[in-house]
Amino acid sequence: MKTDKNILIAFILNLSFSILEFIGGAFTNSVAIISDSVHDMGDALSIGVSYFLEKKSKKKPDDKYTYGYIRYSVLGSTITTVILLVGSILVIYNSILRIINPVEINYDGMIIFAVFGVIINFAAAYFTREGDSLNQKSVNLHMLEDVLGWVIVLIGAIVMRIFDITYIDPILSICVAIFILINAYKNFKAILDVFLEKTPKNIDVAEIKEHLSEIEEVVDVHHIHIWSMDGYSNFATLHVITKDKSKEVKDKIRDELKEHGIGHVTIELEGEGEKCCSENCDVESNVGGRHHHHHHHH
Repeated sequence: MKTDKNILIAFILNLSFSILEFIGGAFTNSVAIISDSVHDMGDALSIGVSYFLEKKSKKKPDDKYTYGYIRYSVLGSTITTVILLVGSILVIYNSILRIINPVEINYDGMIIFAVFGVIINFAAAYFTREGDSLNQKSVNLHMLEDVLGWVIVLIGAIVMRIFDITYIDPILSICVAIFILINAYKNFKAILDVFLEKTPKNIDVAEIKEHLSEIEEVVDVHHIHIWSMDGYSNFATLHVITKDKSKEVKDKIRDELKEHGIGHVTIELEGEGEKCCSENCDVESNVGGRHHHHHHHH
């Protein structure tokens, strides 16, 4: 399992590095380095969580989880994202304190550290560059951010060494934090969409209905539900009223949906005379029993 191994390598690299980095930040007195270490530590922890949950998410469906374990991967991503949100807010807070009360900084130490930072994080980003789960993407995003963060720290350290302006350090640190905050927020929204069973981004239900209605045997399509387990693999269920209930109709429908990126389809075929309750009762009446709008007069 390539993804798993990559994530583990990244985890070990990141954790050991963030500890080193924290010591370095304390030694050079640079809040940019300390904030980066907090961010890296958060990444390391979240990568650790990702590692175990990503492994679990590869398990095949069974009776307990009939859809499989893919959502565990999304859960890993959630934990990661929350850690980053909290981390970046703390960093911004500390940097503002630093702008108010500036501190002496060891620039040479900072430059040496930043050079190491760029190299090590570039290596980690290189290891995790492939992978297509939301989780893997969020891990790789961290890696790229880390490289970027370090390049910024390096430039800042050189500029400060030349001009001796200490407040560049906390300002850089705030910039990195805001960048992390924005990305984490975007990630969070994507995760929420998955958990709220929102129709996947690349899918247009109206368009699908239209395409299905064009199949000659299909009289009507209703009750389309489309959702995604992880933002990548999509599922659909639908009711189709059709004149002929042969296998060909189902195959045509499946092919059409495959073109729309939906692999797992459940089709309910109905005859024209058949009144499926759901055509004219709303969903709640079937579920909660609270709203009894059974319009049975036809």
